[in-house]
This record gives sequence, structure tokens and C-alpha cells, in this order.
Amino acid sequence: MSTRNISINIFWTLVVLLGMDLYVFKALQKSFSTPKWKKIFYVVYFIAVVFGYIGLYFLYGNFTLKPLQAALIPNLFVGFFFSFFVFKLFLILFFLLEDIVRIVKFILFVTLNLFRNKKLKSSPDGRRKFVRKAGLFVAAIPFTSMLYGITQGKYNFKVNTVKLSFKNLPKSFENFKIVHISDIHSGSFDDRKAILDGIDLVNKQDPDLILFTGDLVNNDSREIVPFIDDFKKLQAPHGVYSILGNHDYGDYKKWDSENDKMNNMDLLFKYQKEMGFKLLNNENDSIIIDEEEIGIYGVENWGNPPFPQRGDIDKALEGREDVNFKILMSHDPTHWNKKVLQHPAHIDLTLSGHTHGMQFGVEIPGFKWSPIKYIYPQWAGLYEKAEQLLYVNRGFGFLGFPGRVGIWPEITVIELTRKV
Repeated sequence: MSTRNISINIFWTLVVLLGMDLYVFKALQKSFSTPKWKKIFYVVYFIAVVFGYIGLYFLYGNFTLKPLQAALIPNLFVGFFFSFFVFKLFLILFFLLEDIVRIVKFILFVTLNLFRNKKLKSSPDGRRKFVRKAGLFVAAIPFTSMLYGITQGKYNFKVNTVKLSFKNLPKSFENFKIVHISDIHSGSFDDRKAILDGIDLVNKQDPDLILFTGDLVNNDSREIVPFIDDFKKLQAPHGVYSILGNHDYGDYKKWDSENDKMNNMDLLFKYQKEMGFKLLNNENDSIIIDEEEIGIYGVENWGNPPFPQRGDIDKALEGREDVNFKILMSHDPTHWNKKVLQHPAHIDLTLSGHTHGMQFGVEIPGFKWSPIKYIYPQWAGLYEKAEQLLYVNRGFGFLGFPGRVGIWPEITVIELTRKV
């Protein structure tokens, strides 16, 4: 993104935000009848607005941040910006609806009484106060939820266990346990202890195999450096395999030269090797137990534009096309819909990530919802078509909004069994 485009975006963002702040301020100040409470409101609102704009500064600063600069304070300010923005958005919806009703009533009243000598009556203030209070109550729910999300929710790791049955699973792999993680996004981390807790939680699942489905970093491979020794601690008898996600290519950072960008990729390969991750770039490997085999296949990122489409299933299958049971790692679940299901090779299980479940939504027994579902039909959890399974991991880390609300960071435990 050019400097000029960034400046234009910032300008219009500020115009919209200033308009929102003025509208909400004018509507809320009427809720306070005494000078003392009005002064308190003015101070609190002013501080909230300032904090919000500091968060906006850090948010746009992500275009130029140097590696390893992600920290708790910037993340908290960015999180507050998003939280306060949603808070104001809910209030505006309430106030705007009331204003529209008042305007329509005013127009009707004037029209009906155009030739009558009657004094116009405004809407009762009691009703206005009720709308303001109702708006504040409703807006406070996502606001407080998002504040929790940026302080606690982003490291609220959840272990989701699924048992998957297959007719063609080799007998030696009965109860074989895979831990699937995705979207580490190390450039966003601000609490090393929390990350160590997450890694420890992975190891506590006693996995036979660990599969990581991409997005190790946000923009720059050096983001992972402070955590290399931590991720080295991931242990499984049959190893740790990984693939690339769209953020791993460095496409979202302005590089001084193409050579710098290529060097960044070389560093990523080097760091993955140092961590003990076996990177599969349109490649494959196999796990063998008692002379029985399952194939592990990894493709580069493949998604709808503007995301790169570098994944090549045919290349990934080379040399192991005839393995009876196949597990494919593909970062973007779009690939499963657009390519994997139609491919002549039967892929038994595809593992993806990418969506993060938008880091915002509702998941309760029997009900699962996030706005991301309107973009990605397969956005979190298990899906099945044509006797082929897809599991979309909700992500280990976070990006953009530095928190999670309702959609918690996930460690997936997949237990393979034979279908009788």
C-alpha cells in the first residue's frame, strides 16, 4: 500500500471517527442533568476518545512497525480503539433510530397541521432518556466483552477433541493422536508466559504427531525469533510438520528490495528448521507404524484473490499418490471447496486455519455463529462432503484486533479410529 493511499485512508477514517464522536457526545450529554455529573462525563468521554485515537495511531503504525515491536501497551490501545468503536456504533444505531422516528413524526405533524394554528410538540424527554439508557446498556455488552477479550480472552486456550473414524485407516493407526494448531502470528504476541502455557498445553495432550497449518508470523520472519526456543519444546514421537500461510510470504510489508523479501523467506525456512518443524511446500512425507503407512501432504497457500494461489496438490502428491490414507495440510479452507473435493485423489482429511473464527462470535452447545461465516462457509470446526473431512482450526494467536471474544484460541486434538 502506497504512502499516499495510507494518508487518504487515515484522513477519511479520522473524518468518520470525529463525526461519530460528536454525534455520540451530543446525544449522551443530555443524559446528565447536574453540572457535577456533566463534568465527570466530559472528562471520561475525553479520556476515552484520546485512548481511542492513540489506538488508531498504533493500528496504522502496523504498516511500518519494525519486527519484535509488538507489545502489551500498543495491543491494549488498539484493542480499546476497536472496543470503543463498537460501543459508539451500537449507541449511534439506537440514537439514529430515535432521530429518524422524531423526524418522520415532525414531518407528518407539520403536514397534517399545515393550515392549523397549533404549537408543535417535541417528543417527551422521558422517552429520549429511556432510549439513551437502553442504548448504553446494549452497547456496554460488546464493549465489556471486548475489553475482556484483549486482556484475557486472547490467551484463553481451549482444547477441542474430535474422534474421526475412517474405513481405510490402517490398523496400526487405531487411536493415533494428532494435535492440530494454526495461525500462531508470533508478531502479535505480548505475553511470553501465556505462550509457554499454550505450548505446554499442547504437549500435555501427549500427541503422536503435531501439524501446524500456517501463518507463523504477521509480516516479517524475525517476529518468531524471541519464541524459537519456546516452540522447540513442542514434542511428538512422529514429529512436527508445518506449511505456509498467506502472512508467511511477507506480502503485507513494504520491502526495500525484492532481494530483501527473498532473504526474509530464507530466514523463515531457517527458523522453522531451528524449531524442529518440517516444512512441506507442495511436498509430502509418510508416517510408518508396523510397516503400515499414512501420507502427510502439505501445500502452499491457496485462497480466493487477493490471497496467493501457490498450492499445488498434484506436486504435493508426487511419489505418494497411491498411499491409502491421506492427510492434507492447506492453510485456507477455500482450497478444500474449490480444489480438494474435485481432485481425483481422495483426500481423507484436510486440516486448515486462516479464518481465526474472526476472533469474535458465539459458540454454545448446539449453536455456533461468527460474522466470518458469510465469507467462509467452512470457518471453524468439522465439515464433511463426499466422505472427505475438513477441520478448520480457530487459531493459536491473533491478528488485527488484539483479542478474542467468544471464539477462543484453539488446540485441536484429533483421534483417528477405524470405522467398523
